[in-house]
Amino acid sequence: MGNIYSSIEKLLNKSLENSLIGKYDKIVARNGILNALGLDDWKENSYKDDSSDIEDILDEICDWAIQNKVIEDSLAERELLDTKLMGIVTPSQSVVISKFERDYEKSPELATKNFYEFSKNTNYIRKKRIDKNQHWLSKTEYGDLEITINLAKPEKDPKDIIRERNMPKTSYPSCLLCIENVGYAGRLNHPARQNHRVIPLILGNQEWYFQYSPYVYYNQHSIIFSVEHRPMKINKDTFKRVLEFVEKYPHYFIGSNADLPIVGGSILSHDHYQAGSHEFPMAKAPIEKGFKSDKYPDVEIGIVKWPMSVIRLTSDNIDSLVESSDEILTAWRDYSDESVGIYAYTNEVPHNTITPIARRKKESFEIDLVLRNNRTDEKHPLGIFHPHSEVHNIKKENIGLIEVMGLAVLPGRLESEIKEIVKALESNDWKGQILGNRELEKHLEWIIKILPKNKEISNKENFLREEIGKTFSSVLEHAGVYKRDLEGELAFERFMYSVLLKKYK
Repeated sequence: MGNIYSSIEKLLNKSLENSLIGKYDKIVARNGILNALGLDDWKENSYKDDSSDIEDILDEICDWAIQNKVIEDSLAERELLDTKLMGIVTPSQSVVISKFERDYEKSPELATKNFYEFSKNTNYIRKKRIDKNQHWLSKTEYGDLEITINLAKPEKDPKDIIRERNMPKTSYPSCLLCIENVGYAGRLNHPARQNHRVIPLILGNQEWYFQYSPYVYYNQHSIIFSVEHRPMKINKDTFKRVLEFVEKYPHYFIGSNADLPIVGGSILSHDHYQAGSHEFPMAKAPIEKGFKSDKYPDVEIGIVKWPMSVIRLTSDNIDSLVESSDEILTAWRDYSDESVGIYAYTNEVPHNTITPIARRKKESFEIDLVLRNNRTDEKHPLGIFHPHSEVHNIKKENIGLIEVMGLAVLPGRLESEIKEIVKALESNDWKGQILGNRELEKHLEWIIKILPKNKEISNKENFLREEIGKTFSSVLEHAGVYKRDLEGELAFERFMYSVLLKKYK
């Protein structure tokens, strides 16, 4: 099992190397770790190797803790302990914020880069797990879409699920995004956050906070959340905030999930945005039809060539962008077009909303408004503008902000299923093998559809990956309120002209 004192020394050395603690903090940190592990003495050792990965060191300590009955052998118990240990060597909020502010004075890029590295060094971002995610590009008519199979978030241990069920209910913190998570010890049904630090910022004269996502899907995947626990709402203030943010952080994009169920892919109970330093496929997509506005001549308006229904506004004038975006949102909230199945309300229940994304393009500001509708019917009980049943073998979940922009976050099950399909396809009776496998049966119709006629596939795994990318393109088309055909194109233009003629002239 190894020497626990050697493992502790490695953790302390790594913390010194990563500037989490200074040399005068080492004994204090050591004593905190000893206390957390139920040890009351220290054995000097000469271990100085600091090449170990932080997660490997923590695994060594957790293995010792399980063997010595400090914790039970479960994933949740390991995470509670390793986060507690990292919390001991993580600097305070005030120290972290002061460092960020000093870096920001030099450049916003430096501030976010250093804070991102800090979040990895404290193991708040579990890099080793995230590196397990599979990622590739898939060519489509909309450009190269990004495909990921999410393997970073491990499944819960059945023992922990049973124990969670028997735990007393508590409402603190109110949700995973609340400011009260900073430094929180956690419990079996709520992650420990002793190593969690956040940066304050003002948006729209309100208090907000900046943090990184513990399960990053792209470079510097961050979350900007309100200090107040309140529901998400897309309105005029949304446009002000996102444009103010990219003014302060010009190297970042920022976007929001929609504020209605089904078309919102995240926590709707807490007002927040997602941001980061990444150029998504949608940002590279061109305008395929432009429009003019007499009221806002300084705003370029266009429909984006994208599987979903996207309006792009570009201007040097933030006020004009806010006003024109708000007019489009206001019009869309109440807009119906029966010819293409768009209804704004069922009785008084609203269906229309927008997913907004803002970014800088050199000196200009750009905002994409993705039209969403969350109506359901008998044929599509999960959502009319939602992945349809024929693609559920690849993607069944809601299409949120990240996927709207062209990055698929696909379920971890696909990793093993792809391998099993490849094996099956090597057989002369591949249909029989797939029908005899409960995990693969859902793929049969899809496989029959995608297999080329009278052609041998040289690399079956690569072929399946490419087809998954094309299927994700179809997933996004399903989520688009205006379809990519003549009827949909004309209907989209009708909406655009209804806004331009009614609101702008």
